[in-house]
Amino acid sequence: MPELPEVETVRRTLLSQCVNKTIRDVVVTLPRIIQRPDDIEQFRGQLAGQQIEGVDRRGKFLLIQLSTDVLVSHLRMEGKYSIHSSTDPVGKHTHVRFMFTDESELRYTDVRQFGTMHVFDKGTEFSELPLRQLGPEPLEAAFTPEVLASILSRSGRAVKTLLLDQTKLVGLGNIYVDEALFQAGIHPETPADEVPESKITPLHHAVKTTLQQAVDAGGSSIRSYVNSEGKKGSFQQQLYVYGRKGEACLECGHPIERTVVGGRGTHICPVCQEGGDGR
Repeated sequence: MPELPEVETVRRTLLSQCVNKTIRDVVVTLPRIIQRPDDIEQFRGQLAGQQIEGVDRRGKFLLIQLSTDVLVSHLRMEGKYSIHSSTDPVGKHTHVRFMFTDESELRYTDVRQFGTMHVFDKGTEFSELPLRQLGPEPLEAAFTPEVLASILSRSGRAVKTLLLDQTKLVGLGNIYVDEALFQAGIHPETPADEVPESKITPLHHAVKTTLQQAVDAGGSSIRSYVNSEGKKGSFQQQLYVYGRKGEACLECGHPIERTVVGGRGTHICPVCQEGGDGR
């Protein structure tokens, strides 16, 4: 699933490709992707004639800023955006086509068909689901070690499970939680409220630096992720634990192990992240 760095990379490429384009029409071939409004003809009519003025991000959501509305899009497992000429063949997994007045198109493809789109009047998008319940942004200055400490202190769940909860902290998924916990030397099964005070600042630093480095590298192309220009990310070349089961830890040499935490495949170094009590 695209995480914060991948979605941020898509945002940046869409920003360079789509701003100031005017939507002439919209073609939807998989209606369930459109969550709001629930009428496809209303969706088409609402977007037709609007200009794309910007592209923002909130957690793992893209916010496509239109003349009067905001299109909130979640890529889920395999959603992708790409720019095409109107004469380009349409792939079988293309489910939404935003047709512009300049004869180009923004196409949304999704092999797994889990993506979602919501349209809101500008200014109302953060008071409604799915954005209403999201936690802090980890790359913003307001996310401090004190904020992280407060989040952890209120839950006895495994720290990995808590960090994956988008209502507590946005943007993190399996890849970057595993990497951040390794960098901070914290076992993923440690109860969040038992993470030692001495580990809070290292974890805060690990979350921010891991995400920022991944953004700078264009994200991680573990499976099928590419940005809206069709380019892969390169941060997978810098991973310490994720996807490296059986390989030597880059810090201590012990083989990386794979376990399951909260139903999610989890990669750890049992030496560098010894125990489940955070010590």
